[in-house]
Amino acid sequence: MTHITPKQRKESPELEPMFEMVEASMGFLPTSMLTMSHWPELTQAFGGLGATILGGGELDAGLKQMIAFVVSNAAGCRYCQAHTANSAQKNDVSAEKIQAVFEFESSELFSEKEKAALRVALHAGMVPNAVEAEHMNELSKHFSEKQAVEVVAVISLFGFLNRWNDTMATTLESSPKSFASQQLASHGWVVGKHEYRECKVGAD
Repeated sequence: MTHITPKQRKESPELEPMFEMVEASMGFLPTSMLTMSHWPELTQAFGGLGATILGGGELDAGLKQMIAFVVSNAAGCRYCQAHTANSAQKNDVSAEKIQAVFEFESSELFSEKEKAALRVALHAGMVPNAVEAEHMNELSKHFSEKQAVEVVAVISLFGFLNRWNDTMATTLESSPKSFASQQLASHGWVVGKHEYRECKVGAD
């Protein structure tokens, strides 16, 4: 059960344009935004940051969602895993590839370029941060400096969201919950912070 009651959508008319934009992109309005709307200025600022990082730049949107999934898995945030897996599928990442992200290092479905980005995400999500110079050097073989900044920006955005949603015990919406329950259950995914079971992704 969530620790802070999300506001009703109708209670934040000033945020409705942002809510509509997010809903059009994701197919639903995240509970996390309704909780965040207790502080409307934060919601506006964070919404703009999220839109820039996930909707702008040069990186493929599907790759961004896989990066977000891997860092969320490393951090143990089931809410964000469900969201990013669902969003990856909406951005033309196959169900087979989403399931294989748990073994991306050994999977032939991932290019060396993708593996370099996912490897940084995996190690960045660990505590303490386990990214080494070799990981960034490998990233630089496949991505420009601007693109590398995009990779780290996605990781950092979900660092915030992982902490936010696990701390708030945010209630997972039906669409990503259904997708994750069907596609990720074989890897130990279950809904809810207090129903945690370990899901390992891409060990070195």
